[in-house]
Amino acid sequence: MIKGKMLLFIAVMAALVLSGCNRKIEPISKSGFLLNTYVTVTIYDKDDPKILEGCLELCRSYENILSKTLEGSEVYKLNHRPSNQQTMTVSDDLKNLITRAEYLSKLSNGGFDITIEPLSSLWNFTSQNPVIPSEEEIKKDVKKVDYRNLKLEENSLTFLSPDTTLDFGAIAKGYIADRLKDYLLEQGVKSAIINLGGNVLCVGEKPDGTPFKVGLQKPFADRNETIETLNIKDMSVVSSGVYERHFIKDGVNYHHLLDPKTGYPFHNGLVSVTIITKISGDADGLTTACFSQGLEGGLKLINSLDGVYGIFITDDYEVYYSDGAKEFLEVKP
Repeated sequence: MIKGKMLLFIAVMAALVLSGCNRKIEPISKSGFLLNTYVTVTIYDKDDPKILEGCLELCRSYENILSKTLEGSEVYKLNHRPSNQQTMTVSDDLKNLITRAEYLSKLSNGGFDITIEPLSSLWNFTSQNPVIPSEEEIKKDVKKVDYRNLKLEENSLTFLSPDTTLDFGAIAKGYIADRLKDYLLEQGVKSAIINLGGNVLCVGEKPDGTPFKVGLQKPFADRNETIETLNIKDMSVVSSGVYERHFIKDGVNYHHLLDPKTGYPFHNGLVSVTIITKISGDADGLTTACFSQGLEGGLKLINSLDGVYGIFITDDYEVYYSDGAKEFLEVKP
């Protein structure tokens, strides 16, 4: 259900020490395959496995809301609504997501679009024998994609076209990470890392007051090979790349970042976009929104936003930074 994001290599540098005492504490961690990815939550200032299990249960509950393939999920029911039913009631979570998605769609002139489901389901980037959809199929499904065919009034969602279906893959993991953070804070946790398949959200900082270290994977390299290391306190780091969920045919790289206007993957010289900001849901959606704009447009978009920072990598492995982004580098140029 969720679009692949590049896995971010996280290095936690030293044993943590509880403030005010000399007793070293060990972080506790729990992982599971949920949301069509590997989910890992690590807590550094509390030794309570029940909190970790609560995090995974929360992920399962959101999967039952946001999955487009899980029969019985809220999104599945919306996408398989009766042909004569235009208006349906949605949960608060979906209302919040649709509202944010509409903002990102307008911000990117439609480069980000949650109605891309016909196209995202047409392409299969994980098949053993991937096939490029026919031009006729793509042209047919492009016509079905337009975020303006959604009308949201409170919790009432109206589909203005019977062909409109939803895919929250470009924003869901970030939104879920934010809800996990809320849960951890409610449990009294002040130092943790939430990693939803590469969508990384750092809760607070290390107990000794130093930042977490988040490494950005080098495109097309081993997952442990980083191109930059970031110092992160209480912020989210999310990356999208053309080398996750992709295949190469006749020398052309076909990847999961689809252009809603053409139906084909973006080919604009970018191979990776990383967003750093407080809200993980925004970081998640903005990676796709910025990718759709290319290097110049993406930098312009990020620089127009407060408290949001971007790192762009082009196909010649040059790294470009938005205003203020270099301040997060462990080793500043």
